[in-house]
Amino acid sequence: MTEWAWGRGSATGIGSLPGTDIVDATKMVFGELPGLPYLPELPARGPGADMIGRGAAFLTGLPVELYAGRWRVAARAGRDLRRTRDLLERDLDALADVADGYTGPLKVQAAGPWTLAASIDLAVGGRLLRDHGAARDVAASLAEGLREHVALVRARVPGATVLLQLDEPSLPAVLAGRVPTESGFATLRSVEGSTVESSLRDIVDGVGAPVVLHCCADDVPVALLARTGAAAVSLDLTRADDLDPLGEAIDAGVGLFAGAVPTTGIRPASADVADRVDGLWRRLGFPDERLADQVVITPACGLAGATPVYDRAALAACVEAGHRLAER
Repeated sequence: MTEWAWGRGSATGIGSLPGTDIVDATKMVFGELPGLPYLPELPARGPGADMIGRGAAFLTGLPVELYAGRWRVAARAGRDLRRTRDLLERDLDALADVADGYTGPLKVQAAGPWTLAASIDLAVGGRLLRDHGAARDVAASLAEGLREHVALVRARVPGATVLLQLDEPSLPAVLAGRVPTESGFATLRSVEGSTVESSLRDIVDGVGAPVVLHCCADDVPVALLARTGAAAVSLDLTRADDLDPLGEAIDAGVGLFAGAVPTTGIRPASADVADRVDGLWRRLGFPDERLADQVVITPACGLAGATPVYDRAALAACVEAGHRLAER
């Protein structure tokens, strides 16, 4: 019988939240998501708290800096990178305080290597992705940095079972050759799926924690993600058009973080959320008893664009839907 890194009927968030107070955000997350809390990300704090800047803080031996509003490779670590790492240190301090005595699964997030390579510029201009060798270096550098990050989180919260979520919103564009060049008049050549798969597998194998691979874009390469050895794939259910690869991944024992709650709008009824996930599960043809064990309910993506009232309501809807599925 498969042992999951989360409990039956679990729910969690994707990562980002509105606001700038990390202590309040962390308290809210632990209050609303007692079964699978996570370290929140607050991009409204500015550069270094954004997904790309924060992800770049985990790159070892590959410093970055801000130039004309974009992150680019730098000759040495400077003020921008120090600020990014200071923000991360404050987040870990807040986590240690709020999670004091906590035991159970705990999720942290970071941008994946191919999203970083598609978003960070070379020192001489142009995206890192245009140099596939440099992009592979990003993956190797990130693997080492994330291994250290997971170890730091474990040290701050000794009772936690850490899960790592890798965010790869740019991955479909990387694979399809749709990442624009610096001018915007052309696109960078596509990256072979085998190259992407190998780099992600190296991170999955090397970080020392179960990995959830998240992509909230269209055309999620579910089959590729499943082959990396990840514990779960995470996606927006409204974008899950081709169910065959998803069914094959689930059949192979991969968990599903099901993005079933919209990121903005009117709070959905938890019964509707549960029915949506249950309906998908039935279309895939899997036994009812596996659903609440193998699936975690989440918002469709990050909640940074939501109001504080909505983000709390969205997480509550996820939790209530998870409970409903566990009771069926």
